Amino acid sequence: MFFSKFERLVARRYLKAKRREGFISVITGFAFTGIALGVATLIIVMSVMNGFRHELLSRILGINGHIGIMAVAGVPFNNYPEAVREIGTFEHVQTVIPMIERQLLVSSGTTAEGAMVRGIAKEDLLKKKILKDSLIHVDVDDFSGNNVIVGARLAQKMGDEITLISPNGKVTAFGTVPRMKSYKIIGTFEVGMYEYDSNFIFMPLAAAQTYFGMKGAVSNIDVTLDNDAHLREVRKAIEESVGAGAYIYDWKQTNSAFFNAIAVERNVMFIILTLIILVAAFNIITGLIMLVKDKGRDIAVLRTMGATKGMIMRIFFMDGAFIGVVGTAIGLALGVLFCNNIEAIRQFLQNISGRELFSAEIYFLSQLPAEIDYVEVSVVVIISLLLSFLATIYPAYRAAKFDPVEALRYE
Repeated sequence: MFFSKFERLVARRYLKAKRREGFISVITGFAFTGIALGVATLIIVMSVMNGFRHELLSRILGINGHIGIMAVAGVPFNNYPEAVREIGTFEHVQTVIPMIERQLLVSSGTTAEGAMVRGIAKEDLLKKKILKDSLIHVDVDDFSGNNVIVGARLAQKMGDEITLISPNGKVTAFGTVPRMKSYKIIGTFEVGMYEYDSNFIFMPLAAAQTYFGMKGAVSNIDVTLDNDAHLREVRKAIEESVGAGAYIYDWKQTNSAFFNAIAVERNVMFIILTLIILVAAFNIITGLIMLVKDKGRDIAVLRTMGATKGMIMRIFFMDGAFIGVVGTAIGLALGVLFCNNIEAIRQFLQNISGRELFSAEIYFLSQLPAEIDYVEVSVVVIISLLLSFLATIYPAYRAAKFDPVEALRYE
């Protein structure tokens, strides 16, 4: 073995501080705690960032497709069935959904809110798995006529019936009269993303075509792929097929600023929290240097008894490595355990403090997500162990270079 039984025995005895070595033990404890907390915090923050991005992305792509095609200059798609069939034949295209989408004012009693109204066919509504699974008390067979499905948070502000108001109404001798029509709410949906749950209204495509005066036409076509990796090539094929009569965009384009901000924040947090582990590694250096000075006579005796410089160096390296390995292991266990129970912990702290710790209005999601990426966890563990091992090299080298004659002379 790399470490002999003698070296392991001496290293273990040095880790057990005596009363007069109490200060050294305190420094070692700080180093141990710092590494454990640094590793745990880094794993938790990275997992929350991953979970936040994954949950947002899954909900965005659950409501919207990977690629959107929008009519320009107010000219709707009159030949959309043909376009839907053609795009549906492209490789890697999973679903193609025609729809009408408009921003309107919705009112009920004395309450008025801005909302995104989306006209969609019943069979296409069921193709959106996240939306289908999030429906609450909805009989999809009733999704016809003047019946609508609204977000759960929006429904809390409205009654059983809503009125949609569009500024693009009829032109009369007295000016433009806003278009108004009442619709019955037959159920709600809750996808867990605040923007959708508080702003979206789904109505039957035929009803939307009638309301917006677009009989036999749509304003948007939504394209979902089987794999996001093929986004660029499919978008290029659609652009060549559709031509200049439409505006084509993808989810990365419409959400680029948001996801770039998450990526920057994630990288900055990784650097900042790695510094915690680095500070703990410096505590290891301090503690071992003080231990070397305190054990000067012991080192001298060991050297006179035949211990080599390599043996002395390995003894102190083992002490520092032990702090790093055990601290990293405990930090790893704490981090993974916290991530696996993060929502329960949030609810517990929220109940104790009496305050909302993860507001859906601010963070977009109704639950605190955490997704552990074990590749990243492995990188965190390797960085922690590497810093810990590097921190032990200098004190161990100082111990090996200790002059036994000088040590015994001044004792």
